Amino acid sequence: MSEPQRGARVHWASAPSTPYVFLAQMFMAVEIISNITATKSVELFSGFSLALGPVQILPVVTDGAFLLFPLSYVIGDVLSEVYGFKATRRVVWAGFAGLVLAALCFRAAISLPAAPFFDRTAAFASVLGATPWLLAAGLAGFVCGELVNSYVLVALKRRSGERRLWLRLSGSTLAGEFVDTVVFCSIAASAIGIATWRDFINYTVFGFLWKSSVEFLVMPVTYQAIKFVKRAEPSYGIV
Repeated sequence: MSEPQRGARVHWASAPSTPYVFLAQMFMAVEIISNITATKSVELFSGFSLALGPVQILPVVTDGAFLLFPLSYVIGDVLSEVYGFKATRRVVWAGFAGLVLAALCFRAAISLPAAPFFDRTAAFASVLGATPWLLAAGLAGFVCGELVNSYVLVALKRRSGERRLWLRLSGSTLAGEFVDTVVFCSIAASAIGIATWRDFINYTVFGFLWKSSVEFLVMPVTYQAIKFVKRAEPSYGIV
């Protein structure tokens, strides 16, 4: 076999821009972590009792993902505003594939025989062995909510141009979080032990209000992140 000649032509594929890759990686990390922490049922302010008609205000019934999950919509807003719906859709489907891969790996690890000195098999399976219903809830809510969020933001941007960013962020947040919360809670409620309509309504209403409120509270940060990425992305305004 002859040796390759010195100076022979080689080929490389162009890599995506650094901001896009970083945002995509953070998006997928948030989704996978949230999907794991969502397996824990949480009751906040359990020492208090307050109701408004059929809606239980206190205590608040939710899951362990309520702290981190809203960040995925913030990242989705940045991706949609800067890169558009098609580029964001690729990240969403990559996140979906990552969640499926994680679930399959967790199942495989749980089924493997444990070492004699490993005494946490039951705890390991309890945390990572999400029920099929909970897995389906996370995947369905994630895909539906994120795609609606991105679609609405991009549709509003086509109408308003670069102006009225606050309107795009607000409208997409409300639409995406509503779809995500209703889809997820409808499928996951029974899987995490919610058995009454009262708790279900509380779970759904709180989830929607909490996640939407967090996005509104961090909107100034989202503004700055979008400005930063637009400046850092050399192709913005060209394509």
